[in-house]
Amino acid sequence: MNVDMLFRIAGIGILVAVITQLLKQSGRDEMATIAAITGLVIGLLMMVDIIGDLFESVRQVFQLY
Repeated sequence: MNVDMLFRIAGIGILVAVITQLLKQSGRDEMATIAAITGLVIGLLMMVDIIGDLFESVRQVFQLY
């Protein structure tokens, strides 16, 4: 796994946490929730390839196909 990918995901997490806190402090709780969900979706989309590689490795180790 790339260390760059971990740093990207961590950076997005930190950025989303800051944005969420700023929105909550300004009284926009709904927008803070939307920002948190959006950050989660972006992080998951970045990990789709890694999860696919994981399943491929498991399939090869156990010789499923």
